[in-house]
Parts: sequence; C-alpha cells; structure tokens
Amino acid sequence: MLPTRLLIIDDHDAVREALEARLRATAEVEIVGCTGCWRTGLRDAARLKPDVVLLEIKRSDLQGLDALRALTRECPHTSVAILTSYPDAEEQTEALRIGAACYLLKEIDTPQLVREIQAFARPQAVI
Repeated sequence: MLPTRLLIIDDHDAVREALEARLRATAEVEIVGCTGCWRTGLRDAARLKPDVVLLEIKRSDLQGLDALRALTRECPHTSVAILTSYPDAEEQTEALRIGAACYLLKEIDTPQLVREIQAFARPQAVI
C-alpha cells in the first residue's frame, strides 16, 4: 500500500516542525509539503495534489476558515483535516459544514493521527 501523501499548513513554526517530524517517522505517511502560510499551502496543494491537508484553523491571521474554504473549493480531490490545539464547537460545526473531513486535537497520539489521515484520504482521480 502506498503512503498517504500529506501537506501540513500550520503557522506556528515549532508546532509545524514537531508535527512534521512525528509524521516523517512513519512509513504510512509521505510529507509532500509543509508551510506556515495558507496561501502558499493552497498553491502547493493545487500543484502537489496531496491526499490530505492538515490545516491548523486557529491562525494568527484569523483566516483559518477562509483557508479551509479555498482549499475545499480549489482542491476538491484532497481531504482537509482540521488539526487544532483546543476545541471550539461552533468552529467545528462550521468547518465540517464547509467541507473539512474531520476536526482533530493536536494532542492526538501519532498512531491515531496516522489512522485518521489514512481514513480520510480521498483516492486521486485516475486520468
């Protein structure tokens, strides 16, 4: 089975780097990109066509939901998984309504995170 291709978008450098290191240590996930800027992440997602994007929605620029809207619109064959530090019921409801595949807390352990990523990977279209 091929690894799930993953793009990480999180504007907190230390958190993003730690998350990337956690997931690079697994054979089930291939990190295809990692950025703090959601606009760069959107361009990367369109170009790289990852199976899943992990998106931190609580951004310092307050544009997490905008980023989610753009990703789901521009990259319909990519699942977007919200990964956040603390839950917010209204935000979760809105994120799922917009098209997020799931809403996860960063405290999730690595094996469970990998299972979630694999569960929500959408198969890429065959041309």
